[in-house]
Amino acid sequence: MPHRPWFLSSRALASALASALALPLLAGAALPARAADAPPSTERLQVAEPYLELRTGPGRGYPAFFVVEKAQSVVVELRRTDWYRVRAEGGQVGWVQRSQLESTLTAAGSTKSFRDLLLDDYLRRRVEFSGGWGRFKGEPMLRLGLQARLADTLGAELTVGQVQGLFSGTDFWHVSLVSEPWSDRRFSPYFAVGLGQFRNIPNSSLVDAAITDAKLAHASLGVRWHISERFTARLDWTLYTAFVADNRSTEYRSLTAGLGFYF
Repeated sequence: MPHRPWFLSSRALASALASALALPLLAGAALPARAADAPPSTERLQVAEPYLELRTGPGRGYPAFFVVEKAQSVVVELRRTDWYRVRAEGGQVGWVQRSQLESTLTAAGSTKSFRDLLLDDYLRRRVEFSGGWGRFKGEPMLRLGLQARLADTLGAELTVGQVQGLFSGTDFWHVSLVSEPWSDRRFSPYFAVGLGQFRNIPNSSLVDAAITDAKLAHASLGVRWHISERFTARLDWTLYTAFVADNRSTEYRSLTAGLGFYF
């Protein structure tokens, strides 16, 4: 089998990824600011533990840059899932995980409590990058996807994929409209339809081998499971229709499983 480049082996795929770079920006411009990032309150809390670490961002991967000592106070400015942006007495602003803030004291001297993370918080994630592996007409397939949430139950997704078959290789891309009616649940089914491009490259050792370019339509059923505030597991079943000629089309079925990551 001849050497075939990895993803983006055709101009069509390169063009599709270029469009993907603009997709999050368009989605961000189309969506109003959510109440999730609004200040929950300006309540002042007193540090009861020996110290409270402030991080540069909402996650353990961000470094701690300042320590608020015991008996000093912080003001809660913003919540992002289980992370809170706080302001120290000296004006330093950083992020603290909920578990640390639960040891602080209110003005009345009682331990501060916070509501649990709700599935509504997941709706505030606007852009998801995903990858998956599966079978396309019984042959191994890899895919990458970039989805922007247009509304709570509606999204747009760009997918690129590659199939490495025994006698040929296939590249494809498609843009989908995704309906997710139960997006506020941890276990969330969805449905997608879309259009794209299909390119099949036969092994050059085959007699009369010819490259096939065709328009592509698809319908997908899938389910998304929220593993954490940023990661999801996905399972997709898709029916593809490749229009290889004016009066002829070919159907393919695929099943993929993978992971998604919210920006």
